[in-house]
Amino acid sequence: MLDTNLKQTLKTYLQNLKTQVELVVSLDDSAKANEVNTLANEIAELSDLVSLRRDDNAMARKPAMLVRSVANDTNITFAGVPLGHEFTSLVLALLHSGGHPIKVEADTIEQIRQLPGKFEFETYVSLSCQTCPEVVQALNIMSAINPNITNVMIDGAMFQDEVAAKNIMAVPSVYLNGELFSQGAITLEKIIQKIDVNAEKRQAEALKSKADFDVLVVGGGPAGAAASIYAARKGLNTGIVAERFGGQVADTVGIENFISVQYTEGPKLVNSLEAHVREYNVDIMNNQRAVKLSKADKIQLELQNGAVLKSKTLILSPGARWREMNVPGEQEYRGKGVAYCPHCDGPLFKGKKVAVIGGGNSGIEAAIDLAGIVEHVTVLEFAAELRADAVLVKKANSMVNITIITEAQSTEVTGDGTRVTGINYTDRKTGDAHHIELAGIFVQIGLVPNTEWLRGAVELSPRGEIIVDERGQTSVPGVFAAGDATTAPYKQIIIAMGSGANAALGAFDYMIRH
Repeated sequence: MLDTNLKQTLKTYLQNLKTQVELVVSLDDSAKANEVNTLANEIAELSDLVSLRRDDNAMARKPAMLVRSVANDTNITFAGVPLGHEFTSLVLALLHSGGHPIKVEADTIEQIRQLPGKFEFETYVSLSCQTCPEVVQALNIMSAINPNITNVMIDGAMFQDEVAAKNIMAVPSVYLNGELFSQGAITLEKIIQKIDVNAEKRQAEALKSKADFDVLVVGGGPAGAAASIYAARKGLNTGIVAERFGGQVADTVGIENFISVQYTEGPKLVNSLEAHVREYNVDIMNNQRAVKLSKADKIQLELQNGAVLKSKTLILSPGARWREMNVPGEQEYRGKGVAYCPHCDGPLFKGKKVAVIGGGNSGIEAAIDLAGIVEHVTVLEFAAELRADAVLVKKANSMVNITIITEAQSTEVTGDGTRVTGINYTDRKTGDAHHIELAGIFVQIGLVPNTEWLRGAVELSPRGEIIVDERGQTSVPGVFAAGDATTAPYKQIIIAMGSGANAALGAFDYMIRH
């Protein structure tokens, strides 16, 4: 299962174990069960502190592997083969169950330990999903801290009967005590906030007591991270408010145009960004949504929980999100066949017919990726010609299970009340209406800036982008902006980072002069 280099790396990691870890496998007679058994045996051979036991009655799902802390009697389960992006989740589960320190604030650990009640989480994932490991690892951390909390990672592609029965059409999908708890990305802080009803109030009170900042950054993506680093390096009292550190980059798969790094992946880059920010004295306020900006003697930022932060200068880098079709049925069937991440949700549509909306690079790349999984992909492009690079178009045209339809205006998502059954579109050339029967729709039509809350506070372009000058200055003195939410013409990670640095230097210059 594991090659020589990976075994050696894992053996090095397992040297950090301090207490006994027991692996329990429940197996059936499938080929995947052999893979789980082989993987468990290979892990057990790498450390004297890891033991292995087979018990086919220990878990309801087979094949499955349970990681148990002998010292604390905590349990973390993987139903399926935890490879792909979930291999890191397995490694961390081993380390945390074996007494290796968990990289979470001490007060958060104590909060998890003191949670009353029993929490049984089930997390449905696909092994190609970039977002899933973040959620799995957050729940596994909680399971490693509190014996009354358990989490089972479930490979949706392997347990398709469960996926169908629960009508799961997007990952990660988290169930708590049998009821749907969340779908999509969710942070550890947000999970705790949802199950600890007093957490948000305590958090708001703590935020209200913070001293005024010199520079306050809104957004934890590449632009926000760069801005906070540059501001902190100037010796300024710097804070960063983010709903989710990393932003949209956390959902990005392959990154091949980040200069000096030939290839990386979104979650890996996000981890590096956060680690770099934490090297400086930056107050990171994660899982916080900004809702209002105003200016009196100082700039005031109101958060969703009611707290108000004050700062001499502000840098806006709220980023962007996937643009929606805005047609009937889209919201009704969001997560029930309408999806925005082909890498995350594609495996759930194995052997089925799907559509991709959009003929740009992201749309054609999605179609090519999906074609290797699904029965057939139909690409619907509004314009008369595809906007994707010629090499991508050539590749798509060479694949027998991809159909490309141009001048197609999507008009409605259809469904049976529980899941998508098709899409309606109009031929813009002839005016004829058409219907395609399918199981999934992947929307890939660009981005929209997260600036609705800023209308009336700063000047925005007709597209909702924050208007900035060459220094990143907005229409409000002392308020700067950077990244994909601004009028910068090209939305790229490296450009966002540069604009973040530029805005921080602009803010520093502003404070010198005022």
